[in-house]
Amino acid sequence: MIELIDGLPRNVVGIAVKGRVTQAECRDILMPAIARALRWREKVRLYYELGSRFPGSGWDDLDLGLEQASRCERIAIVTDIAWVRLTVKAIRFLIPGDIRVFSKIEAEDARAWITARLGVRSDAEQAAAAMVTGTRRTRQGRSPRPHAPVPIPASRVAAEQHDRGYASQEE
Repeated sequence: MIELIDGLPRNVVGIAVKGRVTQAECRDILMPAIARALRWREKVRLYYELGSRFPGSGWDDLDLGLEQASRCERIAIVTDIAWVRLTVKAIRFLIPGDIRVFSKIEAEDARAWITARLGVRSDAEQAAAAMVTGTRRTRQGRSPRPHAPVPIPASRVAAEQHDRGYASQEE
């Protein structure tokens, strides 16, 4: 059964799948939702929560909605089903848009990613990047400025100049 998820931006089609999916559901629910989203933007995003271990014959027909895959800029798949996660990761190179697989406990991150503007990193992505690179980011997403050089005390400068023979004639 396919259910539409409300509360997402116009260019995002959100569906939750539980139990078996039929061709009729794909035709009557998914396709009109994608067509509505394409009225607002040239590209559509798909948020797909999969809660069924064996989605049924409609699994093959979900490509009916993704048949226009060139018009999908992002796809977020939320599932804890191992074979689905592995399959998506194995074939992601065939899908022209950006596709990511999230676990059920990452559903909030998946929604944040699917609704974020392109080129903008979510807080979770910034934190992960900081952990990998070892850099800290500011609220604006930029690296902090390097610290100004510490000034050398005048007495030390004078002592070094004296040692080198640059002492003033007053000494």
